[in-house]
Amino acid sequence: MNMNTENTVSSLPASTRCIMIPELLCKIFEQVHVFDPFVRGTAKTLVALALTCKLFSEPALDLVWRDLHGFEPLIRCLPKNLWKQEERKLEFQRTMTLDDWSIFRKYNYRIRSLVNRYHPLYMNHTILRDTEIWRALSSPPFSLPLLPNLTTLTWTEATNETFQYILLFVTPRLTELDISVARSGPPFTLGPSEQSTFSSIAKSCPSISRFSFSSQRYDSQQIVGDTSIALQFWPHLTSVKIGTVSEAAILQLSNLPSLRVLECGLPSTSISTDAQKLLQRPAFCALQELTVTCKSPVILEAFLEKLTITPKILSFRFARGVDPARVLPALISRLSSACARSPLQKVQLRILDDDQPVDLNVPIGAAAFQPLFAFRNLRVLDFVADGHCTVRMDDASLLQMAKAWPHLEELYISRYSHSNYRVTPHAFVLLLWHCPRLRSVAVLIDWSTIDVHAIPPDLPYQGFSQKALTNLFINGWRIENPTSIAAFLSVIAPNVRSISGWDSDIHGYDSDAIDNSWTVVQSLIATLPMVREQGRRMVLNRLMRGSHNHHTTMQRGGRH
Repeated sequence: MNMNTENTVSSLPASTRCIMIPELLCKIFEQVHVFDPFVRGTAKTLVALALTCKLFSEPALDLVWRDLHGFEPLIRCLPKNLWKQEERKLEFQRTMTLDDWSIFRKYNYRIRSLVNRYHPLYMNHTILRDTEIWRALSSPPFSLPLLPNLTTLTWTEATNETFQYILLFVTPRLTELDISVARSGPPFTLGPSEQSTFSSIAKSCPSISRFSFSSQRYDSQQIVGDTSIALQFWPHLTSVKIGTVSEAAILQLSNLPSLRVLECGLPSTSISTDAQKLLQRPAFCALQELTVTCKSPVILEAFLEKLTITPKILSFRFARGVDPARVLPALISRLSSACARSPLQKVQLRILDDDQPVDLNVPIGAAAFQPLFAFRNLRVLDFVADGHCTVRMDDASLLQMAKAWPHLEELYISRYSHSNYRVTPHAFVLLLWHCPRLRSVAVLIDWSTIDVHAIPPDLPYQGFSQKALTNLFINGWRIENPTSIAAFLSVIAPNVRSISGWDSDIHGYDSDAIDNSWTVVQSLIATLPMVREQGRRMVLNRLMRGSHNHHTTMQRGGRH
């Protein structure tokens, strides 16, 4: 800056000089750039700022292009004779020239985050013809990657055909990589070619800290092959969410000092004795969340046998082709031993559907959950086995849970099961009494003592009210007097706004009557407290008027 420029700047008002500070200008523009698919006009505002003056141009354009949700906005900046759109299909119609690439490079270095495909929230998404587009972009007149400053890459709907093109985008700066395979079509198979691509990806971005390779498919064939090949190249991982991992990968992950989140599938055979011995030493030292999927609880037990971990969140999912009454108590006991010194806050146990024949609604004693009573800080217990296993709940068991977990916020013992093992409304009230933070509950309750025609004149339980509860599962229970149920719940849990848990497909009977009755309950819970408040005010007003009239009469009598 020469002397004349310095003099010019110093003569400007202080407010003007402030916005000439690049760091401050970026902070101001950051407040404008709040990415939300439902907030329109944000990008237009930044573009307008970029066109205002040269000082605003660079920081505003950096924010416009920083987070790219879909690759098509970048393609649309190229000459219109390069690409065409037919309906919602975007494709190239000629080869890219040096001039095209020159325009491309005006924007590519600004992009820090890329989601390669449309998110469901965007209703007007344009679909790229992936293989054609990626193939056309594979030979730029400069060294790859295409986006040199990319730090976060989300690659959705990956297929065996498109997987290789991830290499166009991996950079040494990349710290987050999220790959999900296509929901439809043949299963994604990690063959020799894909394994080679995976290794190349891993070597090209050694700074990865968050890695996810998942599937959203609903059938049993999701990802075929070991997805853990890349892990050996990433020593700084903090979060890993992948499919089935090998025993060697488990041991490697257990040694990572920064790993906080792990979601994986265990191999189909139990972990070896040698591996168990290695896991006996300090392992998964920083782990806070662990989610494991396996074919059998026996495999999970072997994994946990020698392990000592201190997570806050545990989630176990396994196939239902097992005898839950036999394996679940042993599994819960094992996980409580493995996490004996853990500040455990959430436990989820889920029996998955498979093609194996199994007896429906096998009963299991509520005592199976007693080993979890040691975790006084538990916030969430989520047991998902509806239709496959029924917990024999009673009042005493529910009271034990309530006393053991005073900080409980969510309790799901049965969302949709229909059985004779139910607790009384009295036990339900005690649960709310001991767990003042409980906001969602799914426990089988026998409402017959409340479901009567006459509404008691007095408030139940002397007006006790737990205001945290907002969600209640009623598990298909039929009622005849919704007003009575609502009168009870509007006092005990006045903030319940969602009542769910009816499903004719699960229960095998018409759910319309249940739906309508509980819909009435749901609406009345919000209405009845207002009616009571009106009645209370009416009584108070009458008492005040009566007191005023009495006082006036006494004054008049005193004058005579």
